[in-house]
Amino acid sequence: MAKVTMRQMLEAGVHFGHQTRYWNPKMGQYIFGERNKIHIINLEKTLPMFNDALNFTGKLAARGGKVLFVGTKRAAQNTVREEADRCKMPYVNHRWLGGMLTNFKTVKQSIRRLHELDKMIADGSMQTRGKKEILTLTRELEKLEKSLGGIKDMRSLPDALFIIDVGHEDIAVKEAVTLGIPVIGIVDTNNGLQGVDYPIPGNDDAIRAIQLYASAMADNIIEGHLSSAKTAADMAAATAAPVADAAEPQAVEAAPVAEAAVTPAPAAE
Repeated sequence: MAKVTMRQMLEAGVHFGHQTRYWNPKMGQYIFGERNKIHIINLEKTLPMFNDALNFTGKLAARGGKVLFVGTKRAAQNTVREEADRCKMPYVNHRWLGGMLTNFKTVKQSIRRLHELDKMIADGSMQTRGKKEILTLTRELEKLEKSLGGIKDMRSLPDALFIIDVGHEDIAVKEAVTLGIPVIGIVDTNNGLQGVDYPIPGNDDAIRAIQLYASAMADNIIEGHLSSAKTAADMAAATAAPVADAAEPQAVEAAPVAEAAVTPAPAAE
């Protein structure tokens, strides 16, 4: 699996934490020091934790697992959508709806409605409605697409959550903990580790840092998918080989029969 390097994290500004007055004492073990009243995160501790998280998601993806990307703050919205789309994973990049996981049965009803409206647009049936109804349906579609568009193809609960800023997405963390879903989370110096199974101590505000987290996660998920496909192909080839080998002796055994048919010819002379 692909791994991140210390240089990549330094260039992305992963080591810059929050102002010292906002720090969470539980993050003390991951703080190297401070500069201009800003805490500096110890990247020597972040690096192995980041790579452990990447290793976990890569193996999960190789088994066909789903990772839900979550990042609703403005700095994360575009990156979360782009990287989740790239690795074909669901995402939430606008407001987290309470009960999105713990009340997933109800959420699925809204997702079905979203698919119905999408179909009405695709087959042109929406245009047969009155202007007022079209306006109402269009607004409903926009609202559902904004809140559920990233999970409209998610048929069941995810196998893990990847969260940018666990403090901002505290409701998502709590729901995952309630359901026993593993959480991979970016934890800045102003947040705690509670409920996060694979914490990544780092800057959760800088766009370049967020891009590094999300792109590395997507890269490992894609590698997981590729390794899974290769394993399946290797198994198929291994299964087919004995069948081909078993067919060969039949062709070899047929040859002596043909020779026996021509042996009487000298006796006829």
